[in-house]
Amino acid sequence: MSWVNVKKLENNNRYRLADIFFMIQVMTLLFSVMFFLPDNALCEERLSVKAKLANVRSSPKIDGEVLWQIEMYYPVIVVEKKDGWVKFKDFENDIAWIHGSLVDNTASVITIKDKCNVRKGPGTDQSLAFTVERGVPFKVLEKKDDWIKIQHADGETGWIFKSLLW
Repeated sequence: MSWVNVKKLENNNRYRLADIFFMIQVMTLLFSVMFFLPDNALCEERLSVKAKLANVRSSPKIDGEVLWQIEMYYPVIVVEKKDGWVKFKDFENDIAWIHGSLVDNTASVITIKDKCNVRKGPGTDQSLAFTVERGVPFKVLEKKDDWIKIQHADGETGWIFKSLLW
């Protein structure tokens, strides 16, 4: 009878070791996925500024220090929400707070290169509509292959190649 108990104990320990080994594999896989995926691959919530000009603050309070201001269609990625405020990360990886009433889910982009050509149609063969510098936000109107039709807050529209945008 003691032989059966020893055998049961050995089998139980074997299962426990297998469970521990399995959990280690799962944790390693999760860590690898989180570490090696790009920042935007985990379905982050992306919002854009809907006010003409919005204050960006150091804390989620109306009397929090104003760090800088951002204009309409400026895209942000939500880091945290707290008491009507949104903590966000922007295209430069800066982190700050903005009041939730100043953002919505309008699709928007921002230029990440200097002297970006915005064209009258989707293609390099199309004539130039205007040129913009790095850090100019736009509303997304349409997409066609690797081209995005954009609109600035002042109403100007055109097409821009997606690699110039965040």
